[in-house]
Amino acid sequence: MVGDRVMRNDRAALFACCTLSLAAVGGPAMAQQPPAGFYVAAGIGANIPSGASAEPRGAIRNTLGNQEGQLRLSILPAGVMSLGYGFGNGIRVELEGSVRVNTVDRVTGFSTMNPMTQAQGQLWNFGAMANGFIDFDVGNPNIRPYAGLGIGYVASEFRAFRAVGNGQRLSIDSTDGNLAYQAIVGAAFPVPSIPGLSATAEYRFLGMVGPDYSATLTSGGATQSGRVEVAPYHHSILVGLRYSMGGPAPTQHMAPILAAPAPVAQPPAPIMAAAPVPVTRSFIVYFDLRSSALTARAREVVAEAAQAARAGGTTRIEVGGHTDRSGPSETNRAISLRRAEIVAAELRRQGVRRQDISVRGYGETQPAMQTADRVREQQNRRVEIILR
Repeated sequence: MVGDRVMRNDRAALFACCTLSLAAVGGPAMAQQPPAGFYVAAGIGANIPSGASAEPRGAIRNTLGNQEGQLRLSILPAGVMSLGYGFGNGIRVELEGSVRVNTVDRVTGFSTMNPMTQAQGQLWNFGAMANGFIDFDVGNPNIRPYAGLGIGYVASEFRAFRAVGNGQRLSIDSTDGNLAYQAIVGAAFPVPSIPGLSATAEYRFLGMVGPDYSATLTSGGATQSGRVEVAPYHHSILVGLRYSMGGPAPTQHMAPILAAPAPVAQPPAPIMAAAPVPVTRSFIVYFDLRSSALTARAREVVAEAAQAARAGGTTRIEVGGHTDRSGPSETNRAISLRRAEIVAAELRRQGVRRQDISVRGYGETQPAMQTADRVREQQNRRVEIILR
């Protein structure tokens, strides 16, 4: 049937799209850090349904000459909102709500209704999906491609569907809910001026398992009841925003971060000094290669620094990020700033005032241990918290 051929073509197109997208996003070592902790996201764009077969069932099928019809649906808006969690290692999960709406442009194929004189109606789809994503690294801090799969439930509703022709009228005003599945490919573009915020652009494919609807067919003054199965595939192009709300979560594959407070000795003040000499303390957090995630131990170190800042009357806290020389210098500077921002965010969560913190990313310019270019050195992958 024509509908079956359309569905097979859509499946082939989806497979080719996903294959090409995954091939395109595979690349060199990770540069920009993936989402970590909880995040919220929203997108809006165009929903492009494929042509759909309309297969009648029951008594109305015989009246329609045992023929299925074809529906052409218009391109109209789609929107999604989601709450997710990133594990800090390129893997994240989310719950998504979505809405898609399309109008019926044309109905063909029912042989006993030709010529068709009227076709109208709306198809609404309300979805709730659970998605899993992998964020890919292409060595560029300004873009992070991703791909994902989802499964869930979609309630589909035909509103005021009418197809009229040759003295017959087919009407559908009903809702059917079904298992749904989707595939997603896209890319995130970080907004440098707002840590945690990214713009997104993505393609989504959505399919449903066997939705069918209660229908009536009026022919020669008699009305018959039956069902009509209509199962279009949906292709959506969306743009949106994603905001990461919290610090990264620890991951099991990461080695514990080595960090310890290192008090800097100060000469004793003169006995008759009018005021105490300011005390400077520093705390160091080390990072694994390609990671900006804080483990449980790292959070303890940041908490010690925050407690020391509150107890010691600290007036200024300098948070400086550093990297080794295993990547390009500009990329390293961006990574160091991202790590410093994450540590600063954790300090604020521990009660340190935002106005007391200054944040800088030094990249590979101030190594703790001198190395050759492209050498990985954990002692250089660090953030220093200096209390003054």
